[in-house]
Amino acid sequence: MQKKDCFFVGKIVKKYSFKGELLVKLDTDQPEQFLEMESVFVEKHKNLIPFFIESLSLHKSALLRIKFEEITTETEANALLGTELYLPLDLLPILSGNKFYYHEIVGFKAVDINFGPLGTITGVNDATAQHLFVIDHNGKEVLIPVNDDIIKNVDRSTRTISLEAPEGLIELYI
Repeated sequence: MQKKDCFFVGKIVKKYSFKGELLVKLDTDQPEQFLEMESVFVEKHKNLIPFFIESLSLHKSALLRIKFEEITTETEANALLGTELYLPLDLLPILSGNKFYYHEIVGFKAVDINFGPLGTITGVNDATAQHLFVIDHNGKEVLIPVNDDIIKNVDRSTRTISLEAPEGLIELYI
C-alpha cells in the first residue's frame, strides 16, 4: 500500500500502559468512526506497515486507546511513539452535499458567484490557522478560505465548487 492511496488517521502520541497499549491523537471530528478498525497502516522509515488491532476504545476526547496484536512490551510500544497511522482511501465514508475531503476536490473547477470562473483547485493549504483553497487562475495562485459561509455548492457530477469570496479578495490576486 502506498501513502498516496491512504488517508491520515492520527498520530501515536504516548504509551498508555506497560503492556504495549498506545494513545493515538485522531485527526477527526468523529472519533467513534474508528472504533471498528481491525487493522491500520503504521508509517515507519517511510514505509506503510500493516498492524492488526487486538483492542481499541476511546480515551477522553479525541484520543484512541489502541492495543496492537504484535506489540506486547513497553519497549516495542516506545518504538512506535510519534508514528503516523493511515487507512486506505476506500474506507472513508462517502460525503454528500457541501461536505468534502480535501483530496477529493483537487481538479475541481472553482467558480465565484460574483466574479465567475476562478480556475482549477490544485490543493488545500491546511498548514495555516485558516485552511485555504489553492486555485490556479491562468498561472496565478489564488487563495480562498475554506469556510461554510463561502462555499455555496459542491457539484460532484460537474466537478465544480461554487464560492462567494469576500468582497475584494479575488481582486488582490488578479
